[in-house]
Amino acid sequence: MAEGALVQAMKDRGMVWERMEGEAVFYGPKIDVKLIDAIGRPWQLSTVQFDFTLPKRFDLRYIGADGQAHQPVMLHRAILGSIERFFGVLIEHYAGAFPIWLAPVQVVVIPIAERHHGYARQVASQLRQAGLRTELDDRNEKLGYKIREAQTQKVPYMLVVGDKEAANGQVSVRNRFQGDEGAQTLDGFLASIQSFIETRAPRP
Repeated sequence: MAEGALVQAMKDRGMVWERMEGEAVFYGPKIDVKLIDAIGRPWQLSTVQFDFTLPKRFDLRYIGADGQAHQPVMLHRAILGSIERFFGVLIEHYAGAFPIWLAPVQVVVIPIAERHHGYARQVASQLRQAGLRTELDDRNEKLGYKIREAQTQKVPYMLVVGDKEAANGQVSVRNRFQGDEGAQTLDGFLASIQSFIETRAPRP
């Protein structure tokens, strides 16, 4: 009866499905939804499953309309599967290069020299106030090294600040996809990046 109910639900919704006999189903019949990642591998994530086992093991009861005690049927629903599995799929799907809206660090601010640290801190503070996940790389390292490291860590945006940027209230923008975008006002950069975040754009 339970299998028939699941089959009928899929037929009613016009879903394309395949019956998998002998799959590892511990509690009762279920619907598995498999997602395909960027390189074509299927991952089982979403499930809807009847559970006839746990209500019996825990001796669960409810009082029905007839005034009698009945044992319920439990329904397991997982939208993303286990959260650890879903994170694993996400990381592999994007190969760690998350889109801007999903990236753990969205922007790294890189001062060219120690004299630019004050302005870099102001820029980082404004970005954080705007809700962006921002880091400041003010280590005593060469500019090229810091840019390469941010690229390796797959940070979507690097904002380089030096004498010219500090004097003009600007930032020199580099993005992971297209490289150097040139100097921009901080407000202009914020407007463009926030539009990518709001629209969940995969890339600029």
